[in-house]
Amino acid sequence: MRKFFLRDINVALLFFITACAPQIVQNNSTYSLNPYLTSTPSLTPTPNVIVILETPIPTSTPFIYTIQSGDTFSQLAGKFKISQDELRAANPDTSPNSMPVGGILRIPDPSSVPAAAATPTPVLIPISQIICHPLMDSGLWCFALIHNNTANILENVSTQINLLDENNSIVASQTAFTPLNIIPANSSLPVYVFFPDTPANLKPQAQLLSAVQLNANNTRYLPAQLNNIITQIDWDGRTAHVSGQIYFPPESKAATQIWIAAVAYDKSGQVVGLKRWEGTTLQFNFTVSSLASAIDRVEFVVEAR
Repeated sequence: MRKFFLRDINVALLFFITACAPQIVQNNSTYSLNPYLTSTPSLTPTPNVIVILETPIPTSTPFIYTIQSGDTFSQLAGKFKISQDELRAANPDTSPNSMPVGGILRIPDPSSVPAAAATPTPVLIPISQIICHPLMDSGLWCFALIHNNTANILENVSTQINLLDENNSIVASQTAFTPLNIIPANSSLPVYVFFPDTPANLKPQAQLLSAVQLNANNTRYLPAQLNNIITQIDWDGRTAHVSGQIYFPPESKAATQIWIAAVAYDKSGQVVGLKRWEGTTLQFNFTVSSLASAIDRVEFVVEAR
């Protein structure tokens, strides 16, 4: 009988769901924001990982931009002739994956001198795997699994994903981000990015760009927990359905934003799927799909403000 854990993927992918009756497992254990331990087999960095930290530095004299429908970090960075790291550094409270239409972004002046006093402290963190999954039509979804092996929350984690040909020449490169703004202490989350119209025979390489350690007394994020989680995995392992409850201690402030990242792993411990759920209710119910081999387990991280 298959073990059932937690899984999902939101990176704009659709997979069919079989009609066979799924098995159900109820888990009454609590998954806390800090700490959260994953069961990924190894923390040994892969040969295709380059660890080079480039701390994003906010620039001075920014101007204000109102987010429009269809805007992306990469598109806006190109439009205003700045790097994605500069844009993210100037907007640490805005996730590149969930920019609200009508929201505000601070756009740094590319001609201004960086404000060195505002430079955050980078943290060296391990990357245990870098893997790409090809789609049937074309294109690659690439994941690099990032481990926060510190006792503090990490924020603004970004990684450069390079695709190399047989001569080890870079033929494509993009900046990848985590599905949440943070990686809690002693937990893991993948960064991810999609390469359209890209052949599957290219070799992926990960280069860590940024990771900022929050102070221990930081109160930006609330102590959210996941309780009473029920997971259903279809017979072929391609899809997992998860539901549960979000809990806050009585002394916690009320949350106005809640995100859950569900990471699907196969039997070998490789990331095969990812889904980010967001809402304001204390109940969640969503589906995670696999891009590759059958789902063996799904692990969760919750973020709340």
